[in-house]
Amino acid sequence: MDFQVVVLAGGLSKSLVPLVSKEVPKALLPVANRPVLSYVLEHFEQNNLKDFIVVVEGESAALLVGGWISNAYVDRLHVEVAAVPEDIGTAGALRAIDHHLTAKDILVVSGDLVSDIPPGAVAAAHRRQDAAVTAMLCSTPVSGPSESGSSGGKDKAKKPARHNIIGLDPTKQFLLHIAAGGEVEKDIRVQKSILRAVGQMEIRADLMDAHMYAFKRTVLQEVLNKKETFLSLRRDVLPYLVRSQLRSELSQNGVLAEENGHHKDFSESSTVMLSQLLANASTQSFHELYALGPDGSAPSPRKTHKCCVYIASKSNYCVRLNSIQAFSDINRDVIGDASHLSDYSFSPQNNIIHPTAVLGSKTTVGPHCMLGEGSQMGDKCSVKKSVIGRHCRIGSNVKVVNSVIMDHVTIGDGCSIQGSVICSNVQLQERAVLKDCQVGAGYVVSAGSEHKGESLAKKEKQ
Repeated sequence: MDFQVVVLAGGLSKSLVPLVSKEVPKALLPVANRPVLSYVLEHFEQNNLKDFIVVVEGESAALLVGGWISNAYVDRLHVEVAAVPEDIGTAGALRAIDHHLTAKDILVVSGDLVSDIPPGAVAAAHRRQDAAVTAMLCSTPVSGPSESGSSGGKDKAKKPARHNIIGLDPTKQFLLHIAAGGEVEKDIRVQKSILRAVGQMEIRADLMDAHMYAFKRTVLQEVLNKKETFLSLRRDVLPYLVRSQLRSELSQNGVLAEENGHHKDFSESSTVMLSQLLANASTQSFHELYALGPDGSAPSPRKTHKCCVYIASKSNYCVRLNSIQAFSDINRDVIGDASHLSDYSFSPQNNIIHPTAVLGSKTTVGPHCMLGEGSQMGDKCSVKKSVIGRHCRIGSNVKVVNSVIMDHVTIGDGCSIQGSVICSNVQLQERAVLKDCQVGAGYVVSAGSEHKGESLAKKEKQ
């Protein structure tokens, strides 16, 4: 296909503290006891894309991610891991690896995207239209933050996440408007020229930008080089390309065309005959018609570029692990309703218990649960809708509900854990009670203590 795949794997995402740490960068956070990055790499591998540049923020995080990849995918994938400075944004990360980009088209995907949408479909839509950029859109998740506030006490007052306001042409192939983040709350401002050219626009609030893009390489490099202040693909690069598609400043030879150093803006008079547009809708996009000018015979065609979309089916799974809530949701889904994503084989009881795991008498592990290699549970324990990692030691009379417990965790007798995330090497002393908490790696929860909606973590050594 001549596509290069760039995976933006992030670094130590602040929104995921205390789950992430210097030892566990975001890309290695476990989803059903596998690093989240493995879901991206293996999904692309299944679609016959096996060459990757994985971009990681921070040298130490890049070493950890590179070490894991070389162990897990030796002889299977060709992966180049590139370290970039922290907090430079998605556009900054691509700018930093600019010299690695050589293919005609670049597929850029977020390393936290757990999805079953075939990347080949996005690539095909991109090539079919000879687009400057093609963005994958998926349905906005219905759940939002859970009622129980299991994302922790601090987040309870927050509104449900805003996603995108998206404008599409009537054929739903072209992206005419996109607002993200804070822009979603503002009035919608659309280029008159785009509306005139296309005739009508469909506004959608039920779709979100899923962080998988196909870019024409020359376009991507040109925008990144010329617009040095652009930090984000979603907030800067994509909206810029959408706004300027009918007054394209993109050159054919790789230099942005500007007049006297100022961007050329549309004059209010630039119009296209709607009847001409509609008559030709099946053969040409509005971009081509606009380029010809109102009478169809412009002496020098106007420059345009196409911003396209690939809209995933509502039945597809598509969630980003970009919050503690999402971490819990994805872990639950991958051993539950979206179990096809995990490649695990489930028992007749609809759960996954590793053959080396040991269960005490009268201990029950319900459906949609996972118990990792070498873990041991005492008597009369109950596990429901939870993931338990490798080599955990769990006492007797322990209840675990809707929780994720990572590797090498020790849990004393009589503990109760609900709606919580417990990181590796944590020790819960007997009769500790956790509800809607996150416990950072290596923390000790004292005997008999009760915590609700708290984030418990050791102080970082400076």
